[in-house]
Amino acid sequence: MNLNMLMQQANKMQKDMQKAKEEVSKMTFTSKQPLVEVTVNGDKNITNIKINEEITKEDIEILQDMIMLAVNDAIGQATKAMEDKLGNFASGIPGLF
Repeated sequence: MNLNMLMQQANKMQKDMQKAKEEVSKMTFTSKQPLVEVTVNGDKNITNIKINEEITKEDIEILQDMIMLAVNDAIGQATKAMEDKLGNFASGIPGLF
């Protein structure tokens, strides 16, 4: 295999990885908990939070825990989607995500 062919393969791989990242970035991931629903995009940015309108003052501590669980779950979904999309490229590249 010559150097030129290797560079072409590397460029194609880089373009494919960028395309996969862009696809995941456009996706949304939602986690629903009893008092809250959180949505993040593929870049792991929160895009929406919905809080149950029937919440009482006593529910605030529970709501805080539910927000944390929902955010972590939605971010986990986005991370998994990125890993699934880029898994073919990432073997042997630790810390890519």
